[in-house]
Amino acid sequence: MRKGDIILVPFPFTDLSGNKYRPALVLIESDFDVTVCFITTQIQWKENYDIVVQPTEDNGLKKESLIRLSKFATIDKDLVWGRIGTLEDKHIRQINKNLA
Repeated sequence: MRKGDIILVPFPFTDLSGNKYRPALVLIESDFDVTVCFITTQIQWKENYDIVVQPTEDNGLKKESLIRLSKFATIDKDLVWGRIGTLEDKHIRQINKNLA
């Protein structure tokens, strides 16, 4: 895993009865943890620093998606289910700019 990878991580149901795997963008990787920002198809939630991306073969997303730069989590690497793709360089540059 490295910055820019799109991975699947478990998100709990609101009633905590289980979870569903959702895409997230890797921002930082350490020996045991990974810091990610969440990805959603709910484009209407867009805030100033969020980024809208179109699905491509490279990124592995299935629908137009919103990278939520205001929604971070640090999780144990063992919870990562797998990598579905990598974000395009132009979007990584925009994320770096928006987070600076």
